[in-house]
Amino acid sequence: MNDTPFDRGLAIRRDVLGADYVDAAMASADDFMRPMQELSTAYCWGEVWSRPGLARRDRSLINIAMIACLNRPQEFRLHIRAALNNGLTREEIREVLLQVAVYAGVPAGIASFHMAKEVFAEMDAAPE
Repeated sequence: MNDTPFDRGLAIRRDVLGADYVDAAMASADDFMRPMQELSTAYCWGEVWSRPGLARRDRSLINIAMIACLNRPQEFRLHIRAALNNGLTREEIREVLLQVAVYAGVPAGIASFHMAKEVFAEMDAAPE
């Protein structure tokens, strides 16, 4: 394997988000979506997530806060799962979402709490 940003990014993305999710996203990318998959894999994951300055759990803390503030539900749910994969606890996620409520607004905080609770319930109900 080459050590390109895409290769590094694909490995990190699979580790953080889960190989099944990433492989399905890559396989389902058509001619229209493929460039976006490639860009996000190389740039977000291969260039930024691979940097040594922050641990993955810290990057997850930052991501869930920013994505909650931006009101991106699909990405938020995905990154809640990633945060748990990166070692964050539900209590730490709750604290981040309280911070979101104060700085981004109570409606953003409430919506984020609801989405996180749904993800937790899905994960709790999933067979191991």
